[in-house]
Amino acid sequence: MKTPRISGLEIIKRLKRAGFIATRQKGSHVRLENSMGRKQSKLPYHFIMS
Repeated sequence: MKTPRISGLEIIKRLKRAGFIATRQKGSHVRLENSMGRKQSKLPYHFIMS
């Protein structure tokens, strides 16, 4: 069973719905962050515009 292909924009949309916010972007690199209590998780993500 193959995993479904999801575009970078779709992943970012889903993460934003889950509570992440885009804190900065440089070109096609986006950094998303989510504060959970005292911990802060950062997720850098690179996506290709198609």
